[in-house]
Amino acid sequence: MKVIVFDIHGFECDSLKKHLGKNHDITFVDAKLSEHTAELAKGFDAAVVFIHDTVSSAVLGSLKQIGIRFLVTRSAGFNHIDLEAAKQLGLRVANVPKYSPYAVAEHAVALMLVLNRKIIRAHHRLMDLNFSLNGLVGFDMHGKTVGIIGVGNIGRITARILCGFGCKILCYDIKPDDSLKKECSVNFTTLDEIYHNSDIITLHAPLNSQTRYMINKENISKMKKGVMLINTSRGGLVNTRDVIAAIKSGQIGYLGLDVYEEENDLFFEDHSEDILQDDVIARLMTFPNVLITSHQAFLTMEAIDNIARTTAENLDCFETDKKCENAL
Repeated sequence: MKVIVFDIHGFECDSLKKHLGKNHDITFVDAKLSEHTAELAKGFDAAVVFIHDTVSSAVLGSLKQIGIRFLVTRSAGFNHIDLEAAKQLGLRVANVPKYSPYAVAEHAVALMLVLNRKIIRAHHRLMDLNFSLNGLVGFDMHGKTVGIIGVGNIGRITARILCGFGCKILCYDIKPDDSLKKECSVNFTTLDEIYHNSDIITLHAPLNSQTRYMINKENISKMKKGVMLINTSRGGLVNTRDVIAAIKSGQIGYLGLDVYEEENDLFFEDHSEDILQDDVIARLMTFPNVLITSHQAFLTMEAIDNIARTTAENLDCFETDKKCENAL
């Protein structure tokens, strides 16, 4: 099968070649999939996309018209794909639901620790031969209350890690996990209880109509003053302008982001020679209590290899007309 892979990055090339190249004729392109680049898929049977590709109904229509039959996203999230349009067009779609929940959970906890212990500031001081400890006071994670919103694979592992720190864990999910209650003594509760009682809140929920902007002015006002907020899930969970106002007032004391709602034209690219056009993220970057990473929570050797392997397996299933357990 001839496969075109959009939005390719150096960190994933070797793994994709190793796994997809076994059974398929693959072509890599740097371009993101959009209405303007869909024509690149002409002559291919399948398109492999990533999180920053635009897979709208119009794009899907173009892909169908030029002969694409299968679409695989090398991500767990699929809110960038119009699944209803794909279904109507008869395009088969699959994702990679489990690549390494450990990678994302561990990164979320890393953001907590780096923010809490002011590691970045301490490192910069040291480079200037400033060995003062003033202004670097953190807090014990032990005994603190952490609210986990979204307790799927990643949220469960995050809970287990934080239990090891001796944190009190509050969880919210539409499907409470009884096994996790027994394993880690977590308490499943309401969102309001999490907002009111948590010292740290970490987001691991999917982005949909119910969760979009769940972190907004109203809900931030319910939180403890000085709360730490971590988001390694989807940028659209957070109303960034409301968060900026809360940082300025001190309502939010620490912010760790690995995702950003308008990240598509920023993250994964080198803009060091450019003038930053996004005033919102530019403002975030001025705060000393904000830490932003560019959607790298998934970026471990194990996760990259698993993404490539599962992507290949999805394509194999589609080509041989077998049942694909990751079909959307």
